[in-house]
Amino acid sequence: MTNDNPFFAQVRARHALRTAGFDNPAVLERASSTRNEVFLSSDLVVRVNRQPNQRLRREAMLCQFLPGESWAPRVLAYGGEVGTDYLILERRPGAPLSRWWPSMSPGLRRRAVEQLATALRALHETPTPVQLPRVDHAPQLIDPRSVTPLVPLLLALDEFAVHDRSLFGALSDLVNATGDALAEYSQRFLIHGDLSFENLLWDGANLTAILDFEWCRGAPVDLELDVLLRFCAFPHAHVAPDYEARTRAEDYADVPTWLAECRPDMFEHPRLSDRLLLYAIAYAVQELRSAPESLQTPPALRGPLHPLVRLRDLVHDGGHLRPTLDRLGLRV
Repeated sequence: MTNDNPFFAQVRARHALRTAGFDNPAVLERASSTRNEVFLSSDLVVRVNRQPNQRLRREAMLCQFLPGESWAPRVLAYGGEVGTDYLILERRPGAPLSRWWPSMSPGLRRRAVEQLATALRALHETPTPVQLPRVDHAPQLIDPRSVTPLVPLLLALDEFAVHDRSLFGALSDLVNATGDALAEYSQRFLIHGDLSFENLLWDGANLTAILDFEWCRGAPVDLELDVLLRFCAFPHAHVAPDYEARTRAEDYADVPTWLAECRPDMFEHPRLSDRLLLYAIAYAVQELRSAPESLQTPPALRGPLHPLVRLRDLVHDGGHLRPTLDRLGLRV
């Protein structure tokens, strides 16, 4: 069982540093993270994974194949046992772009998106390493090894139908009607897979780093939009509590349009709206599979971020995707 005691978490981080041959810093500051224990010194980032999957091993291997760009993570050490594997990286200057965003001018925001587009182009032109282990339990319930990538999603919708036959029946009908939009599902090149502004570092003028490549894998380039568009719609749900109140969706409304201008290839599929809708459904259903207890939440207690609410909105009118698709002139 994972011990969330902050004292023992710091002990594990310091043990990783000693094991890897680094001096123990006087100050080791804990950073927020939903999946790992993360600590920062003045020049190092220490990540410790408490799950028995050694996912940081995959990330350490992956980083060897990323472009040699200034934003790419520089791995200094990897090691540890199952249940306490660690990754030590060079710390880059800057703070999460989402922390800067509320006070940035429109011109500076656009500059940040342009720099992101350039960085993503280099990543999206990187061939998927053949030796890279596949990602288990990816954010979207899609498996390209199946007869169709949507087989796991359709099976899950049938499984969940007992909870709400109307909703999950409508979702199954929608997926069956539009599923051929994913007939092209290339895995030749890498995507980041978890693209939010929390995973981008900004120093006030430039993008200094892209963080957390845990979900990086070979996938269609438009799958990169799934997490990003959800972040733009619900940014307050992804940021630290101390600036959640200043984080507003309207401040991110222009991000997809700016990105489309810089990277039209990410938006060029003739059935992009169908693909984005399928990705969003697959993401929300994967959330339900990961936390099935949420199916029992009384309707009155389900907020707008609850996966069942998002699924109902998606099947009804496109949900959080509609404003972006309207701006881009695409149908839902």
